[in-house]
Amino acid sequence: MTEARLRALVALADTGSVRAAARRLYVTESAVSAAVAALTRELGVPLVSREGRGVRLTGAGAVYAGYARQVLGLLEEGRAAARGAADPGRGPLRLAAVTTAADQVLPELLASFRARWPDVELALEVGPRRQVWSSLAAHEADLVLAGRPPAGVAATVLARRPNELVVVGAPDLAAGFALARTPWVMREPGSGTRASADAYLAEREAAPPRLVLGSNGAVIAGAAAGLGVALVSRDAVGAELDAGRLVVVDAPGMPLDRPWHAVAGAAPTATTLLFVRHLLGAPGWRPAAAGPDAARAGSTGTPTAAPG
Repeated sequence: MTEARLRALVALADTGSVRAAARRLYVTESAVSAAVAALTRELGVPLVSREGRGVRLTGAGAVYAGYARQVLGLLEEGRAAARGAADPGRGPLRLAAVTTAADQVLPELLASFRARWPDVELALEVGPRRQVWSSLAAHEADLVLAGRPPAGVAATVLARRPNELVVVGAPDLAAGFALARTPWVMREPGSGTRASADAYLAEREAAPPRLVLGSNGAVIAGAAAGLGVALVSRDAVGAELDAGRLVVVDAPGMPLDRPWHAVAGAAPTATTLLFVRHLLGAPGWRPAAAGPDAARAGSTGTPTAAPG
């Protein structure tokens, strides 16, 4: 049950075809098929079945692919931990961030960190809330920047930064704002901001017209164009507010306090702690204190200073 065979199965699960899996792994299609066939023989249960001219994972294959993903993630995490322990300033760091954090919080942090630690091997995954927390759970990310960790995720909250969600709109639309009637522009389902907007409206039993746009930038642009009001991080609309293209709407119960969290796995690597120490020197970031998140995430605390 080699690493290469596990990677072939996970690639097949992710891409949905032998050809696409082979392209991802830079191997031949026959190599992917042979790897999956070998796993099937070892496990004694079918992992794939024919579907038309292609294949799909069986129920057993999908279950096993989930475990294979975690095994591969643990192997990568182990490599990162070993290399970081030897020299934190030259180790790998796999970051994952929700879109708003990647757009508004990370760029300056990454630029200043890169200037100080140019030999750290940085990788960044950007995606919706569900994706980044799944990456942490599967050991595919060393540090996540997002909102509060969901219940059941084994994680260590290392730092927090204030983040206000506000309702904004074009000045003319904001002047006539009515919670139940004014249209809203929203992110796609799966976004943390979308979940907050849905919960906010549901709590007030409001069902205004909604327009779903596919990115944070599109939502902000749509709000500025007068398509509707939007619930966004204040960090994301500073320029638009300063220029007068958007104004903060006086909506009931606003603003919402949704702090950013820097979250690692149960055993952060030395290179991860090096980045967190750098992050704590940036404006607004503070070490996590014990509190409600401790029970949700598994453990919290101030990161130990990394060498260097």
